[in-house]
Amino acid sequence: MTFCAAIRIQDGLVGVSDTRLTSGAERTTARKVTVHQHGKHSMFLMTSGLRSVRDKTLTYFEEVVEEKDPSFDRLYKAVNAFAEQLRRVATEDKEALRESGLDFNLFSIVGGQLENDKEHKLYMLYPQGNWVEVGKGSPYFLIGESSYGKPIIDRVLRYESSMEMALKLAYLAFDSTRISAVDVDFPIDVVLYRRDSFEIVQHRFEREDLQHLPEWWQERLRLAVEEMPGEWAKDAINKLLPGE
Repeated sequence: MTFCAAIRIQDGLVGVSDTRLTSGAERTTARKVTVHQHGKHSMFLMTSGLRSVRDKTLTYFEEVVEEKDPSFDRLYKAVNAFAEQLRRVATEDKEALRESGLDFNLFSIVGGQLENDKEHKLYMLYPQGNWVEVGKGSPYFLIGESSYGKPIIDRVLRYESSMEMALKLAYLAFDSTRISAVDVDFPIDVVLYRRDSFEIVQHRFEREDLQHLPEWWQERLRLAVEEMPGEWAKDAINKLLPGE
């Protein structure tokens, strides 16, 4: 399983991905985010799905980038090029995968800003190669194991949130997923992009770098629950018959 979160706020883009790969009983670590950057071309790409589909699609796409990068003056053009390579891999491998009992599966997130983009952009691609762009009302995408981390982002994140707030929320979404899904774990890779900077910053956090945060967060949650208004709960509990 995979956890990838990408957030588009007013000031820029924030991305967090785990690195755990599971194949049967074997667990390994590998990057799930790649960065393509030079001049005024700044783009990152996150993926969740079959490793073989991911690796082949990225290999084809990197070849296209090398040949046609000057023609990608807006991010959506690069997204379309990636979608073309995804469909190419589907044509080559989808039937063979189906015969082996595997679904053709690759969800992707592409974020960044190219020279003719008026602002930074964030897109999500489906396995069929079609894509959607993030909106300001819900300015993020999650792929992979998304259900556990979604609630805290939905409750707190706003388009006007700071990059620090966005990064904290992406981490907390990862942490919630890590607690509940055994196939998501450290290290985590972080990508940061500040609007109009044309420079993506990358950083990897190991478990020991952030080991103080889960305990801090758990204690705050416990205290918050204890301090939550409870008259309604007492009214319900008081209806219990004596001795029950």
